[in-house]
Amino acid sequence: MIPCLLTFDIEDWFQVENLRPLFPPESWEAIPRRVASATRRVLRLLAEHQIRSTFFVLGWVAEREPALVREIAASGHEIASHGHSHVMPMQLTLTEFRDDIDRSRKVLEDVSGRAVVGYRAPSFSIDRKRLTILEGCGFRYDSSHHPFSLHERYGRLGDLGPPVVPGVYALGERMVELALPVERVGPLALPVSGGGYFRLYPAALYRTLVARSIARLGSYLMYLHSWEFDPEQPRVPGAGRVRTAKHYVSLSRTLPRMRRLIAMLEGAGASFMTARDFIERVVAPGASSPRVEGA
Repeated sequence: MIPCLLTFDIEDWFQVENLRPLFPPESWEAIPRRVASATRRVLRLLAEHQIRSTFFVLGWVAEREPALVREIAASGHEIASHGHSHVMPMQLTLTEFRDDIDRSRKVLEDVSGRAVVGYRAPSFSIDRKRLTILEGCGFRYDSSHHPFSLHERYGRLGDLGPPVVPGVYALGERMVELALPVERVGPLALPVSGGGYFRLYPAALYRTLVARSIARLGSYLMYLHSWEFDPEQPRVPGAGRVRTAKHYVSLSRTLPRMRRLIAMLEGAGASFMTARDFIERVVAPGASSPRVEGA
């Protein structure tokens, strides 16, 4: 069995950090939302392959698209938190960060009727102090550690100590960190966990890196955003050449490439599961990390 976690960050196209200069939060209410239709493309893909996944949902989205959140939960997927307002945690004070995750968690639990035990920071922007706050608020896992040092927005957690199982690290007494995989090829560190890298790399190279990561770790953790399944989203100038390229590169490739990747994983013996299931079935049974409690 190869545990495979295909996870999705649910936010609208205009809420991303690369387009923030054009779309500050105070402008969001006036922009037509596309997040529901984009997310339903993801749901259809997963249903075709009977895959259960974790959806890290923005609280802002849940407040405005409650039917979408209920549909995700009713389809058998896990609802986790992506924060409320899609502000990078490192730009918030500790009090503001606590308020943001509390607000997000409350709306997600109220709408879905499910306990929310997982969190992923926007832009993987997090540090040890904020992880301590997450644990104190009752979260059981975080998936914000992207150990790709060349990205200017990713958090820097340093040495997390020996893993509980490959790619998973104990945080405090009750929480674990699910790190995103990065593969080394000679002197190069290459992210192999999805996002823009999934759309940018040649498809065959990406699948080769995934196979290497699985051989090294024994599992695979991937993330994509719902807006990456929406190639018809508006093209807007003015964010800068690099930011614009990062956001729009090869959006039309996301869905067909995901189909090929899923086929590869199925052929390799993947067992697709939610992040919560992974902790309960794979991490906790053979480790000192406690099982996730609650319904």
